Amino acid sequence: MAQDSGTRTLISHAQLRRGRGRAVYWTLLAVVVVGFTLVFLGPLYWMATGALKSGQEVAQTPPSLFPKDPRSQNYADAWNNLNLAKLLFNTFYYAAGALLFQLVLDTAAAYALSKLRPVFGNVILGLMLATLMIPAMVLIVPQYVTVIDLPILHINLLDSPFAIWLPAVANAFNIFLLKRFFDSIPEELMAAALMDGASPLRTLWSIILPMSRPILGVVSIFAVTAVWKDFLWPKLVMPSPETRTVSVGIYAFSGGTPMNVVIAASVIAAIPTVIVFLIFQRNIMSGLTTGSLKG
Repeated sequence: MAQDSGTRTLISHAQLRRGRGRAVYWTLLAVVVVGFTLVFLGPLYWMATGALKSGQEVAQTPPSLFPKDPRSQNYADAWNNLNLAKLLFNTFYYAAGALLFQLVLDTAAAYALSKLRPVFGNVILGLMLATLMIPAMVLIVPQYVTVIDLPILHINLLDSPFAIWLPAVANAFNIFLLKRFFDSIPEELMAAALMDGASPLRTLWSIILPMSRPILGVVSIFAVTAVWKDFLWPKLVMPSPETRTVSVGIYAFSGGTPMNVVIAASVIAAIPTVIVFLIFQRNIMSGLTTGSLKG
């Protein structure tokens, strides 16, 4: 916020050194930081504490800020009654498959558009990006019709992991992120590889991918969290109790399950994604900014 190297800012360095200007600046900064912290952490705190309350305490009005009689048994009940082990395994299996398909096919598409430059490549990229303007709900019906009767093969993919994997591959946003990163890789490296006799596939494997670990980490996190948090599509294409994801499974059991146990199940289901984000948050920021800074 201070003035440096001729850059104009809202508050000059001289104003920050004055008593009143410094007080106003730090007061506003503290209010904004605390406000955003409460907005983001409030639901997480309510979920974590609600999982330790009794059913009556969860339903009472106004709600209590702290559990009067913490019950850790709610987590054990949620794990056993809702069969969370099976639900988490299913979700992890679907997320791993979607991740593998996206890393292979989306990376290949982005590499072709960025470095191989096929005929009408820009048109194809523009059409893919145009699909981002279509609301996801509009695509539910045609996707579902395709899944229940796969064209040419005429195969019903309901209760098959391919019903989740195949739609996840067509991710224009991830292809665009990868292409932007590949565009930032110097063409001199491509020319050197070509002079050494490396094929395009060899160049991708030996040069492009090792340099693209940050953006590949970002795409991996997006792919996993997209499958993990999705509800409507898995509910439509995984009707069998044996193939449900964790979000669909918790919803299915919530009708006859106490609310505090359902909240405990939600906490358990959220833990893997929170851990992944905390571990790789630095990779997310570096991967999202590297391509834009170099490109």
